Amino acid sequence: MILSGKKILELVKKENLIENFSPECLSSAGYDLRAERIYKLKSSGFIGNETQINSKVEEVVFWEYVVKPGEYILIETMEKVNMPENLAARILPRSSIFRLGCSLITALVDPGFEGTLTMGLKNLSLREFKFQKGAKIAQIIFEEISGEVKLYDGRYQGGKVV
Repeated sequence: MILSGKKILELVKKENLIENFSPECLSSAGYDLRAERIYKLKSSGFIGNETQINSKVEEVVFWEYVVKPGEYILIETMEKVNMPENLAARILPRSSIFRLGCSLITALVDPGFEGTLTMGLKNLSLREFKFQKGAKIAQIIFEEISGEVKLYDGRYQGGKVV
């Protein structure tokens, strides 16, 4: 079951579900995430059966950023989430992102994860796409989990980008 905006607000107040919360970002069934940092990939990566080597990244200092056609960047959110054991979350693109020719690449936010969120953005169009620091770039929706869960204990705990 997807949580309503009212329930999200309740969990923000009671359990600090979203840090750096802004009431203007709350919707009827989700919360809009804002862009805080941008990173460019600087090396190759590898995922094997027992080993993972992440790409090296370089932070880009920006107020307004132009994503060139075909360019791929990582975006880190202004918000930090503190996921309780009974919730998971999905990050979805805002419709304005794909209407401007871009695709947002996201993953599930597991129960127990704490930190900022990182997502990929790829400009699929033949035109430049501009956005500013603090712009609403994605929406997070929270869903209840039934049954026993294993809390997140992965490498990105705390909001690590790579």
